[in-house]
Amino acid sequence: MALTGIQIYKLLPKTNCGECGVPTCLAFAMSLAAGKAELAACPYVSEEAKAELADAAAPPIRAVEIGTGERKLKIGGETVLFRHEKTFVNRPGIAVLVTDEMRDEAVGGRLERFKTLAYERVGLTLQADLVAVKSASGDASKFGALTAKVKDETEAGIILMTEDVSVMEAGRKACGDRKPLMYAANKENADGMSALSKEHGCPLAVKGNGLDEVSELTTKLTEEGLHDLVIDSGARGIRKALEDQIFIRRGALLKKYKPLGFPTIAFPCEMTDDLMQESLIASMFVAKYGGIIVLSDLQGYALFPLLLSRMDIYTDPQRPMATSPGVYEVGGPNEDSPVLVTCNFSLTYFIVSGEVEASRVPAWLVVVDTEGLSVLTAWAAGKFVGDLVGTSLKKCGIMDKVGHKKVIIPGYAAAISGDLEDELGDWEVLVGPRESAHIPAYLKEWQP
Repeated sequence: MALTGIQIYKLLPKTNCGECGVPTCLAFAMSLAAGKAELAACPYVSEEAKAELADAAAPPIRAVEIGTGERKLKIGGETVLFRHEKTFVNRPGIAVLVTDEMRDEAVGGRLERFKTLAYERVGLTLQADLVAVKSASGDASKFGALTAKVKDETEAGIILMTEDVSVMEAGRKACGDRKPLMYAANKENADGMSALSKEHGCPLAVKGNGLDEVSELTTKLTEEGLHDLVIDSGARGIRKALEDQIFIRRGALLKKYKPLGFPTIAFPCEMTDDLMQESLIASMFVAKYGGIIVLSDLQGYALFPLLLSRMDIYTDPQRPMATSPGVYEVGGPNEDSPVLVTCNFSLTYFIVSGEVEASRVPAWLVVVDTEGLSVLTAWAAGKFVGDLVGTSLKKCGIMDKVGHKKVIIPGYAAAISGDLEDELGDWEVLVGPRESAHIPAYLKEWQP
């Protein structure tokens, strides 16, 4: 039975240090009881209290890891229904499907697109995460061979798809210690799949004919000691699948119903034959509330907007995306090249650096730590002001890289020019354009 906020509070250190992110231990205890905080946020809780609070502190939706190494994917661990309540934690994994009845060139094409369709956006690499390997033939050797091919050609996490335990064992053996997701246990094969999952430490997907059957299966498997589970409600109609996703999330978060407290897997690839409609369905699962989304194929025109949607939804709204402060070279600058200053809000940095690059004028771009705030917001908050910008310029080493003594500041920060000149001494402060689109024309007039 879950502990109340007061019961949790009694086990906390009661220091009211605020290091957990809330001002008092009582407020932190209430957040824990509501599933909106993690016990690890408290640096002073005792080991004895940790053991007692483990149940109350665990996220209502279990976090499950698939794969190994740099491409390991973590799903679940969610604590809220809506992103603005706190944030969504672990982005859904996007998988591409290959089967052992596909021709070699078709498999090769999908794997090649899986590897090459990657996009740089605000300092992040956006790409698909998993390869779902399906046994359509029922032949263990063919399934093992295809799994081995996927393992050898990609570093991605793998989903093994078969309901035959012996075929599953062949696939698991072929992918070695890659820690695949085994899909799927049902009421007929649950014992065999459970034994295989426990033996090799692999997460296991559970498929039922409706949520009642899913709940029975997850209850049975958790009682047997399996906890890294992923849920497939079995729905393949768009409306029913969406309803199930919402019911699972609400049941786990609001009702604390543990049999549904696991991430989900959804199959847009089985809901339509049209790739564009499939991508539209997949975007629905990105928002509501797929843990893994399996696509029939990857094409840039369909994948890119899906990846952007995922990035937008799973970016913490309370924490701006920030670029590391420092000196960045654009176009191979030298000692006569202009020096521009901007904030470390990622979007601002990439827009400004892109316009500088488009100008074809090699330049130095100094990024000041504004805690991820944009120029105007940072100026209003006192984080992009003359003395702080001047200190950054002195510490970053740019003064040793150039032979002139000129620095260009954003037009919207013109108000800091006087203070910045006072801070820098004999340096000249130039006020650049207000709009980044005007940077190329401005730089073409540059004279050291």
